[in-house]
Amino acid sequence: MIPKRKEQTVKVTIFGGTGFVGSYLIDALLEQGHQPVLLVRASSKHKVQQPGQCILVDGDISDPVAVRTAIADADAVIYNIGILRESPARGETYEALHFEGAKQAIDAAQEAGVRRFILMSANGVKPDGTAYQRSKYLAEQYLASSGLDWTVFRPSVLFGDPRGRMEFATRLYREVIRSPLPAPLFYDGMLPTAAGMFRMSPVHVKDVAAVFVKSLQMPATAGHVYALCGPDALTWKDILQTIAHATGTGKRALPAPVVLIRAIATALDKFAFFPITRDQLTMLMEGNICDDEQTVETFGVAAIPFNEASLSYLQAER
Repeated sequence: MIPKRKEQTVKVTIFGGTGFVGSYLIDALLEQGHQPVLLVRASSKHKVQQPGQCILVDGDISDPVAVRTAIADADAVIYNIGILRESPARGETYEALHFEGAKQAIDAAQEAGVRRFILMSANGVKPDGTAYQRSKYLAEQYLASSGLDWTVFRPSVLFGDPRGRMEFATRLYREVIRSPLPAPLFYDGMLPTAAGMFRMSPVHVKDVAAVFVKSLQMPATAGHVYALCGPDALTWKDILQTIAHATGTGKRALPAPVVLIRAIATALDKFAFFPITRDQLTMLMEGNICDDEQTVETFGVAAIPFNEASLSYLQAER
């Protein structure tokens, strides 16, 4: 457990505080009376949620001085930097941001004597997986060997009001449901007998943020890896239909052979306009459900289901 200071606040440094999950982490920290500290690039300051109540440190994760400054005098660190697609020309690679950035933050926490460290990972990470999965796995392993009081969270796909950022359901609405083309029901093999039947357990971003913040005051969570999933394991087909219904639209769907999509992605996934990469397709077909579907409940959070009511924010997309 992190002891509260005399002014009854816990100072928490967040790396990745301007993104989708980061904005909800700030809300959750402030609701519990904690003080968020954010490392922020000058070009991203306008993205900070409730900036008047946060301490902002100029810089980015590649600057060791800025990282140490952000962590100085903190009680805990949350590493939440993540990307879904690489952009090497801008220095945005899985290795640089998921592993090297996390490594730098972990080392800085050790140097500063900050014991509590929480890492945002992803469900399905493994040493022999995609580049995305490997980079997250390496960060987990480095943290586990650090000697810090660490906790790792591995969420499934996250959904919730995007607040102008990238988000799972919004992206599917824009790229699949709103498209004039039929929705693709991906399948492996020669026959489409299981087209679109791989499963996911979307978890609401508010639940994830609540669990992160709760863990700060739960010493028993140190040294553990937790999967975070929503209450239902839904098929890809169900997810697309739910998004279509939430936006008051109908959507035709057709089987789509993965072998064909993968071949196209091989040629085009280096271009940002192509909606899916080979690695993303691989992870999609693996499914994304949790072995421990009760983790959210373990933290005393009533899980928000992936349904039309919880997707009401998509109405703004119409």
